[in-house]
Amino acid sequence: MAGHSQFKNIMHRKGRQDAVRSKIFSKLAREITVAAKSGMPDPAMNPRLRLAVNNAKAQSMPKDNIERAIKKAQGGDGENYDEVRYEGYGPGGVAVIVEALTDNRNRTASNVRAIFSKAGGALGETGSVAFMFDRVGEIYYPAKAGDADAVMEAAIEAGAEDVQSDEEGHTIYCAFEDIGEVSTALEAALGEAESVKAVFKPQTNTPVDADKGASLMRMIDNLDDDDDVQNVYANFEMSDEDMAKLSA
Repeated sequence: MAGHSQFKNIMHRKGRQDAVRSKIFSKLAREITVAAKSGMPDPAMNPRLRLAVNNAKAQSMPKDNIERAIKKAQGGDGENYDEVRYEGYGPGGVAVIVEALTDNRNRTASNVRAIFSKAGGALGETGSVAFMFDRVGEIYYPAKAGDADAVMEAAIEAGAEDVQSDEEGHTIYCAFEDIGEVSTALEAALGEAESVKAVFKPQTNTPVDADKGASLMRMIDNLDDDDDVQNVYANFEMSDEDMAKLSA
């Protein structure tokens, strides 16, 4: 099976067990502040802010934290964050895209470059691997939302393009420009999603063995631990057996 969705689920489980909640909330708050600055500070009038707030709620982020992040944008006294994307290759020649929100481009670039280098990878120029991915909408529901057939039917009715279901839940993909419409239709059919966001979905995957896969996971863990990094995408593929070892 392709590593992208399995990796997402491994990280989803790992996040519940290991992640420091303050770090998660800090990243969510940063996205809320940037989203609020990019448009109206009202989620009803700002689609990006609405998605950011919904994802924060899905992670049980306190209402006070959410409101504070929005007010920070309104007050204009908070840091100004730049949206930066890094592209490169990790262990096994796997293409990797890193999205960051930073108030210091030099610091973030240095940190990301060091993490790639330590893992035996290398950063490339902007656009060096992005052509291997599609920018799409990703909507995630836990398994309790319904069985695979019910979710598939709801997704088709909502205008989605693809559904990947496993024992953990359902990952629904749609065209980037249709995120709002599809997520609204799915919410009417299945309830509120656990997350709704724009992602880079690999067009094809690069096979990696257990050793390269372990190195790749460590690299992605280190990237994810960086305060400035918001999202990491990789186009790898591993056997179910090797995946099971890494998620144990």
